[in-house]
Amino acid sequence: MRGPLALVGSGEYLPVMSEIEGALIEGRPPRYVQLATAAAPEGQHSLERWHRLGQAAAERLGVEQVVIPVVDRVSADDEGLASLVEGAGLVYLSGGNPGFLAETLHGTRVWAAIEAAWVAGAALAGCSAGAMAMGGRVAPIRTPWRTAPPGLAVVPGVEVLPHFDRFAGRLPDRLVDWLASAPDHITVVGVDEDTATVWDGTSWTVRGRQSAWLITREGRDGYAAGETIPLPPPR
Repeated sequence: MRGPLALVGSGEYLPVMSEIEGALIEGRPPRYVQLATAAAPEGQHSLERWHRLGQAAAERLGVEQVVIPVVDRVSADDEGLASLVEGAGLVYLSGGNPGFLAETLHGTRVWAAIEAAWVAGAALAGCSAGAMAMGGRVAPIRTPWRTAPPGLAVVPGVEVLPHFDRFAGRLPDRLVDWLASAPDHITVVGVDEDTATVWDGTSWTVRGRQSAWLITREGRDGYAAGETIPLPPPR
């Protein structure tokens, strides 16, 4: 049975999200697998920052931190790195560049190991870029949908707009234009900062301190923490 899946708006590894991360790994092996791959284009300093934050998060939860240092297609296809995923209780993809993340992992040994762990019951989470990469395509906020690069297709019918409370106020006109060109089979969800939508095997529930939003051409419908939000299920 697949484990839970979390699409997170922001806040990975920070104290404000400890409750959500703890709930994801609860009852599962205390092995917190972390990939900062989306930040690799920013350089080693950025990667080290994510690793430090991940270590602090694991220590708060009282679990083992396991860093998978994937920075390119070569390392993503490394059999030794893929083997580190085995026994995970929670696999987390943190923020950065969503297109780079999806392109780097797609079709590799590391991604196959992550999928296998999730199918076997581990929790899987993506925050910001990590959440955006989970869709069938990476949401092309500044370009037409037809040019959107392929995503990891964990939730192929969903496109995630993270940091939504900050993003929506800045680009409302562009957002409307972008949605007008979205394919009919795509559901767009905005996830506020320090907030997640979590699939538990039967439904999606909003968790965290803010809201998630269904975005359509007609407007937006908000769902507060604890409410069920009608998104398509994972594949």
